[in-house]
Amino acid sequence: MANPVRGEEELCVGGTRLVLRPSFEALVAAEGDLGSLFALVERAAEGRLTLAETVGLFWHCVRERPEGLTREHVGAAVAEAGLAKVAPVLKGLLRQILQGAI
Repeated sequence: MANPVRGEEELCVGGTRLVLRPSFEALVAAEGDLGSLFALVERAAEGRLTLAETVGLFWHCVRERPEGLTREHVGAAVAEAGLAKVAPVLKGLLRQILQGAI
């Protein structure tokens, strides 16, 4: 289960609930892959965040990756659920990026 005190969110992928935690290590990896997190947040605020960026952030924040889970599985789950359903998860992660205390 996700712990909101730690800034964790949950995402369902293939019937498995994944806990997403924006830890320092996860955010450094995401920044290395996606570029500046501040710019990522700005794009999100402007409605210009891409599906690939959203999936990339989710991928790097998965706390414990089950064996066989791929970034493509996460992307397929996001596409299947639709952006409206995953928007609260994204919003929670972005809030933690801005506010810290993770």
